[in-house]
Amino acid sequence: MMGHAGMAALAVRYLRPAGPPAPEARPPDPMPRPVLRAVRADEQPPPAPGELRRVLGRFASGVTVITAPGAGDEPPAGFACQSFASLSLDPPLVVFMVGRTSTTWPRIARAGVFCVNILGAGQSTLCKAFAVSSAQAADKFAGVRHSPAPVTGSPLLAGVPAWVDCEIHAVHTGGDHLIVVGRVEALGAEESEGRKGNENADEDGPLIFHRSTFGTFTAFDA
Repeated sequence: MMGHAGMAALAVRYLRPAGPPAPEARPPDPMPRPVLRAVRADEQPPPAPGELRRVLGRFASGVTVITAPGAGDEPPAGFACQSFASLSLDPPLVVFMVGRTSTTWPRIARAGVFCVNILGAGQSTLCKAFAVSSAQAADKFAGVRHSPAPVTGSPLLAGVPAWVDCEIHAVHTGGDHLIVVGRVEALGAEESEGRKGNENADEDGPLIFHRSTFGTFTAFDA
């Protein structure tokens, strides 16, 4: 059973629909082309990328590692991702964004499935290991304990506080990024004993990314 010291409970929920399987759908295009349009002469130019990054960097987010099993003879794939969110409860959908130039994304697309590993406060080193380009890292999984996620077989990293096992549902364009929608097949979370009111809650909480630095979450009374 995965988990780190002090973890007491593991909740796993399977989300496959009941009844006969749905007819097989056409797999989504892993690299849809962006929609282009003409720019009017009186149209205000968009903000510079540096300014956009500076301002939006003030929005704090959680951090995940998206993983997928190797397709065919390929090794497993994975990359650090902060652009992840819940999308729909019915049907159960999540979404993450990935750069069109990513060398890891085509491998995930070929697998057709992925697992979202939600990182905890003490896992910044793990995040940095998966943040490097696949072209620069011979094996991002070297020395990283993991097991197959229950439905898709995607690498489920040991010690993560939560995970979401998904099948690729759709891929949409988003400028220089792709918007990947996943249908949730299974998910789970571990809760630490005495987390509520724990003086060391920052050690059990989420890993936060804000203004290009990692941080932790501290709860307080409103």
